[in-house]
Amino acid sequence: MQFADRLNNVETSAIRELFKLLGKPGIISFAGGFPDPALFDVEGIRESTSAVLAQNPGAVLQYGATEGYQPLREGISAFMANKGATVAPDGLIVTTGSQQALDLIGKTMISPGDKVIVEAPTFLATIQCFRLYGAQLINAPIDADGVDVDKLEQLIEEHKPKLVYLIPTFGNPSGATLSLARRKRILEIAVRTQTLIVEDDPYGELYFDTPPPPSMLALSAQVPGSRDWLAHCGSFSKILSPGLRVGWLIAPPELLAKATMCKQFSDAHTSNLTQATAAHYLTLKRLDGALAAVRSTYAERARVMAESLRRELGDAIAFNQPQGGMFFWARLTGAQGRDTNANDFAKRAIDKLVAFVPGAPFFARDPDTATFRLSFATADVAKIEEGIGRLAQAL
Repeated sequence: MQFADRLNNVETSAIRELFKLLGKPGIISFAGGFPDPALFDVEGIRESTSAVLAQNPGAVLQYGATEGYQPLREGISAFMANKGATVAPDGLIVTTGSQQALDLIGKTMISPGDKVIVEAPTFLATIQCFRLYGAQLINAPIDADGVDVDKLEQLIEEHKPKLVYLIPTFGNPSGATLSLARRKRILEIAVRTQTLIVEDDPYGELYFDTPPPPSMLALSAQVPGSRDWLAHCGSFSKILSPGLRVGWLIAPPELLAKATMCKQFSDAHTSNLTQATAAHYLTLKRLDGALAAVRSTYAERARVMAESLRRELGDAIAFNQPQGGMFFWARLTGAQGRDTNANDFAKRAIDKLVAFVPGAPFFARDPDTATFRLSFATADVAKIEEGIGRLAQAL
């Protein structure tokens, strides 16, 4: 068959390929970016699903508006207001997960050869998505406080990108959180250079102790003109249920209209049943309680993982302890002559029945092969301690 040329720019997800190895009995996985299903508010979701099917079954089982189920748009508007961002219900569209929001941005904004700046490292699926549309991806380095804004400004001035994609809060895979000062400065740069900033925020509610800085969307009220150059992607996948496939895109009106048109071509609309379920769930006022349990559990697992890494691997790795989210980003140091190739380390780890994701696929170019990602979200404390012990044996 003669496939589209655009497929030459992408390949199968390295993470999905890794999952094929995870069927071995007894394996402990730190590989996936999944929330813990034991923390899903099944009772609340069941109550909401039953309620919407009882109240208005014809509407929720029927085709719906491409822009989204109106009660859910109103619910998301209120949810964002609680996070400090003023968004009218018609200022957003509901998407089939935030992954579709990113795909719609790719469809509407990226032509073959366009330059797009991403963090190094960044979300693997975004690299694949933007490459599918022909983007020339450019790395912007990050540290524990997020993207290096001095370097980002230089890259914007040099390359005049079509857009900049950032995960400012508890990034995947880095775990880094962009500081308040850097967030404001990026908004100022966006206005001055007229560069679209795409803020992806699936993890912002997963903080452990202190809430993170406000989103750039919330801060845009303090930087005149910045709202015209900002798109914001959100999702209930990490805080309610990924199976609902409910996300959203907030963007300037012209971009939102184009994205809505492209969504019509893709799936007509996100499932009315899951949208109605999510909308009803928000009215139950259960989300805060569910999030409190998730935050407490993840905080404890992150603490145990950090202690175990220091105890078992010592100076063989370096990492910054995240203050929220789902991930540790680590780097092999080569101390005492040890191996610094995370791909080889991952293979030895599989032999010891423990899995993680090597870091190279998270770089759009010039990968750091000494890096790797560990997720603490789905393994309990006992498995984390045992799994990190196995990692030490694989060094």
